[in-house]
Amino acid sequence: MATGLPVTTTTHDVRRLAVPLGRPYAEAIRVFEDTVPVLDRTRFEGLPDWAAVVAKADEVAPLGFLRFASIEVPPFMAGSGFSWDCTEYLMGNHVIAEQMYRHNPTVMLHAPLRLLIQADEHGDGVFVTDQPGTLFASFGDPRVTAVGHLLDTKLAGLFTALGAEPPAELTQ
Repeated sequence: MATGLPVTTTTHDVRRLAVPLGRPYAEAIRVFEDTVPVLDRTRFEGLPDWAAVVAKADEVAPLGFLRFASIEVPPFMAGSGFSWDCTEYLMGNHVIAEQMYRHNPTVMLHAPLRLLIQADEHGDGVFVTDQPGTLFASFGDPRVTAVGHLLDTKLAGLFTALGAEPPAELTQ
C-alpha cells in the first residue's frame, strides 16, 4: 500500500579505512575482542534512568565501544573454493548513537558501526571500516555530523589501544 510520501535518495561519499594491526590474524582478533567488550544487555536492565545508562556505558566501555555482534565469515563461504580469514563485527555505543537518533532515526542504518578484521596475504590482521564521520555527514545535519566526528576520534583511540597507527583522516 503506497503512503503518498515521495521516495528520497541520497548519494554520499564514504572513506573506507584499512588499518594494518601489525600482528597475525588470530592474535589481532584476540586483542580486539579483549579491548572492545561484548555488550551484556543485562548490565543495563533495570537501571533507573538514562543518566544511569550513560554512567554504566562509560564504566563498561572505557574506549567508547562495545561489541554488539560478530560473524565469522569463512563457514558461510565453505564450498565456494575461496577462503580468507575474516570476522565481521557490529561495534558501537548506544549512548553515543542516541545523540544522533534523537534527531534522525535513520542514523541507525550505520549505528552500530560495521567493521571487518581480515587476514592480508601474509596472514596479518587488517581492521577495515567506513569512517564514521563520512557516514554520518551524509545525513546533512550538523548535530549528527558532530557525533560522527566524535566517533572518528574514538576510533583513532581504539586503533592506538590496538597498537596500530590511526589514519590521519580520523583526527582532521
